[in-house]
Amino acid sequence: MAIPRNYQGWTVLANGFRPFFLLGALQAALAILVWLPVYYGELKLNSAFAPRDWHVHEMLYGYLPAIVTGFLFTAIPNWTGRLPIRGLPLLTLVIVWLAGRMAVTVSAFGPWWASLLIDASFLLLVVLAAAREIVAGRNWRNLPVVAIVGVLCAGNIAFHLEAHLRGSADVAIRVGVAVIVLLLALIGGRITPSFTRNWLVKHNPGRLPAPFGRFDMAVVLVSALSLLGWIVVPDSAVTGLALGVAGVLHAARLARWAGDRTLRERLLVILHVGYAFVPLGFLITAAASLGWVLPSAGLHAWMVGAAGIMTLAVMTRATLGHTGQALTASVATQAIYLGVIVAAVARVCAVLVPDHASALLHVAAFAWVIAFSGFVLAFGPLLLGLKLRALAIRSAGSAQPVL
Repeated sequence: MAIPRNYQGWTVLANGFRPFFLLGALQAALAILVWLPVYYGELKLNSAFAPRDWHVHEMLYGYLPAIVTGFLFTAIPNWTGRLPIRGLPLLTLVIVWLAGRMAVTVSAFGPWWASLLIDASFLLLVVLAAAREIVAGRNWRNLPVVAIVGVLCAGNIAFHLEAHLRGSADVAIRVGVAVIVLLLALIGGRITPSFTRNWLVKHNPGRLPAPFGRFDMAVVLVSALSLLGWIVVPDSAVTGLALGVAGVLHAARLARWAGDRTLRERLLVILHVGYAFVPLGFLITAAASLGWVLPSAGLHAWMVGAAGIMTLAVMTRATLGHTGQALTASVATQAIYLGVIVAAVARVCAVLVPDHASALLHVAAFAWVIAFSGFVLAFGPLLLGLKLRALAIRSAGSAQPVL
């Protein structure tokens, strides 16, 4: 899907991935640039949220919903055969998302419920729009994905309520993280072996990834149950055991995808590297449930590692494919990948190696900003339609599916 043939509006509003990938990446970079001085007390926010809660919220319920929305609104037309949401409806969603970011950041100046209403309306609209498209297209098999996004919406509402009533969010953070991990397990667990298989058949015949089957369904089910236990009783030994089992199963799942045979194409390797942080997050969080490490190590393995790396992997691939470019990782794209991998490793190690926490935090923040600002600079022109618009139009009927 490039620019639809009958679309005459702004290119950036032609497909859902264009504005949300661009603005999401920009917000991810700016939020961390602001967060580090806030963390060290050098900058004060005018948010009703405590500083840590603002940071968590803007990554978990700000950045990630933007990328999820860009993915959904780009994938749904392929799932249903219907036209994409574009033009004024898409612009409305963009404005609501931006209003949510502003409302949360300056929420100290108004009633707390006002920022809740403004911020929560975005995911509610996304769920309603996505559900309408899937139902109209009778694409029932993907309706559970929308239902999971609905739980993310509920988690965002709970975050606002919990932060106001208790002074800080706790359960709502785990709800949001659990939803993102499940989305990675479902979506990442489908596209990673699928893209790997397609490339291997063409470029490196031989051992192929195992297709999605009963084993994968069992892994997702065990993950959901262990995450539910983690949400309710995070410090239980039973929860730790369940999370550990899920981690081992995810590692076995990843080993079945022939990632070692994709080293020639970094656009594929990064998907496997990103997914590796899913089992790592489960295993570290299991250790945290048993009191062996601090919980934030597992949270950052999931959020900076799995979510950060895999969202950038999908954003780069989708942007290239849907704008008529070759599906291969350029030097700039590989630099983006390196940056986010360094950020993930440094952020987890900052928790596990407290003697070097400050230095590692700075490394993680710098590498994260480099990765996401690098995406804005390298892929922004394509997303805005400033380059190769004619090529995108000509290839509209022949572009290969990338989502």
